[in-house]
Amino acid sequence: MGKTAMLSLPSQNLFHQSSVLCLLIFLSCLVRGEVEEIAGFDTGERFRIRITDSDDERWEVPQEIIRRPSYTTPHGSFPHNHSSSLERQVLTHPSSDLIFTLYNTTAFRFTVSRHSSGDIIFDTSPDASEPGTFLVFKDQYIQLSSSLPKNRSSLYGLGEHTKSSFKLRANDTLTLWNSDIGSANPDVNLYGSHPFYLDVRSASKDGRVRTGSSHGVLLLNSNGMDIIYGGDRITYKVIGGIIDLYIFEGPSPDMVVQQYTGLIGRPAPMPYWSFGFHQCRWGYKNVSDVEGVVTGYAKAGIPLEVLWTDIDHMDEFKDFTLDPISFPKDLMKKFVDTLHQNGQKYVLIVDPGISVNKSYATYIRGMQADVFIKRNGIPYLGRVWPGSVYFPDFVNPEGRAFWGNEIKLFQDLLPFDGLWLDMNEISNFITSLPTPSSTLDSPPYQINNAGVKRPINNLTVPASSLHFGNITEYNAHNLYGLLEAKATNAALINVTGKRPFILSRSTFVGSGKYTAHWTGDNAATWDDLAYSIPSILNFGIFGIPMVGADICGFSGDKTEELCRRWIQLGAFYPFARDHSAINTRRQELYLWDSVAATAKKPGAVSVDAYFPAGNWFDLFNHNNSIIVEYGKYITLDAPPDHINIHVREGNILVLQEEALTTQEARKTPFHLLVVVSSKENSGGEVFLDDGEEVEMGGEGGNWSLVRFHAGVVGDKVMIRSSIVNGEFAISQNWIINKVTFIGLEKVKRIEGYELQTSKKGNIDVTASFHSNGEFGIAEMSDLSLLIGEEFRLELRLSN
Repeated sequence: MGKTAMLSLPSQNLFHQSSVLCLLIFLSCLVRGEVEEIAGFDTGERFRIRITDSDDERWEVPQEIIRRPSYTTPHGSFPHNHSSSLERQVLTHPSSDLIFTLYNTTAFRFTVSRHSSGDIIFDTSPDASEPGTFLVFKDQYIQLSSSLPKNRSSLYGLGEHTKSSFKLRANDTLTLWNSDIGSANPDVNLYGSHPFYLDVRSASKDGRVRTGSSHGVLLLNSNGMDIIYGGDRITYKVIGGIIDLYIFEGPSPDMVVQQYTGLIGRPAPMPYWSFGFHQCRWGYKNVSDVEGVVTGYAKAGIPLEVLWTDIDHMDEFKDFTLDPISFPKDLMKKFVDTLHQNGQKYVLIVDPGISVNKSYATYIRGMQADVFIKRNGIPYLGRVWPGSVYFPDFVNPEGRAFWGNEIKLFQDLLPFDGLWLDMNEISNFITSLPTPSSTLDSPPYQINNAGVKRPINNLTVPASSLHFGNITEYNAHNLYGLLEAKATNAALINVTGKRPFILSRSTFVGSGKYTAHWTGDNAATWDDLAYSIPSILNFGIFGIPMVGADICGFSGDKTEELCRRWIQLGAFYPFARDHSAINTRRQELYLWDSVAATAKKPGAVSVDAYFPAGNWFDLFNHNNSIIVEYGKYITLDAPPDHINIHVREGNILVLQEEALTTQEARKTPFHLLVVVSSKENSGGEVFLDDGEEVEMGGEGGNWSLVRFHAGVVGDKVMIRSSIVNGEFAISQNWIINKVTFIGLEKVKRIEGYELQTSKKGNIDVTASFHSNGEFGIAEMSDLSLLIGEEFRLELRLSN
């Protein structure tokens, strides 16, 4: 049986359950069945600390919702890596840099530190003069605090909030409670909850901690919370659940995110077409209107991949219906068929609220299946766009089946290509009165909801409502968007047999496994343009990389200059969609005379950009280079017709030609842009499949992975490829037609070249070279190399 540490309570008011006389801390990896361990190594790179009530079961995120390693069966023993004394107990792992130390002190205390550097990355040692730093563990209030090294710790994450800075700023309260608050409102809780942060450390004075040493921390808890970040301390104040803390050792930021998504789920594969340009508007009047939008893009020669409709297409705003006057079934079917013939797609909106209407088939089926969230024994009656509504319960297996069936029936009616899940925080147009004396509707600790401590029932489903299995909305509120996305993902796979595309407004830990996300209702302002950058970067940390902001702004009228600048930023969002609100100025891109470069202020003609060390080259004019010995800001020209995009030495980009749809672009030859370096090798890769197969890179699947490696040795520069499963790429007859080497130092001309392929005979290659005096550019064209076959190309250079 495992070692058990019994902690004396610092005061009765901190642990108020009468049944709890002590808190049990079980050291995992030594436990065998009789008890549930709470501190131990999931893997060598991930450490878990789980603190709960030893006598009474408490709410925690169920395994069925977020799968994670189970600790009820043995998973390895490390008895030689556990040590104890009267003062402390220590747990280590032979393949981990992390050390867990539990101190036998009156005030609860543990630390997680690094073996390699001694850096303490989580430290619950309280400040005796500050009550807010002690561990508190009550029915509806948990407090957990950790000190941080002042001026050495930089935190990122803890969303969802609109922030002006990617790096979190000290003296801030970050509230997590999913709410329908527009993202145009900075510094308040928004649509999703992600209690995960990345900590990037600067070097320690003794030199043992290197600059950039990073780790991650997840508090896996779905209850509402405030997170107080003071710069030198982080404190969680949570209104329920347990402490389920995960530490990810890194030590690089990329490794932290890989370790994090290894726990919560890797991001969902996206259909290839979803990386094209999307157009939407709330307020399209009828089928003729949306047909005109598609025609407008085609006439202007602007790429358009996907046309979206907001709630306008619905019959009285009811899900899974079409307005019989403005968007009749026969005309919509013809419209969608035409889109598909053009290689384009159609995505439509779905809200969770089901209209309470006895003539509405979806409502009837939902009532028959008994799948709605309840309060006081009957379905809870909310109000959204169609009026009175009930909300499906996605905790209920029958609720998920009901939802999947409705998707199937509507797909049979209209062959849409993706679904947009809106209003799923859950948003409600009314605030129901709290149940008298309910500590669920009115908990003893008020989180800073909306920045003004609004009641948690404000404009949502009351916390005292019940899901399947008597799970309260109080506990499951932040999970609703995740659960809806998960059910929708499964339904679309079942119905279409293809890789699903889902866009969800509300998210939680693990949502990226099922859905994409957009940043919600922003505004047509320069500030909102700038806010989109940290918001999108944050969701990459959260494991939801397919994310974007409404280009040109959702609410308010925009100017041509703002839209011109925004589209050139938005073109590089992973998810690029132009979307606007009803009764605002139309902003389809073909309506503007120009769409170009990026800058953050009106009238700006320059931008200050930070460049890390290295040689950087303008992606659109390779002759323009920036040499940076140490990271610094550089002022760049930002004329209206230029996008400042630079690529660093050491990279190989795999490019294709432009086209109006991804279907057409995929047919064009590949071009390799090799950014060579005298200090390091260059590398890049491309994954190729049909863009629709459900499993990405599965065994026996139709896919290829091509890696490219390049380097300079003496007077030669070389690029070669290595391939996994090349048969698929060969079957598509995809070719590499051009290779461009940039960043060649002190080179005057090409003396010759050697190309090795499986193809017999000579290949008539066109070679060219020019130099700007500092760097040379060599281009080899007319190659006609099958990308699915390995090759080696070597150039002899004259210095």
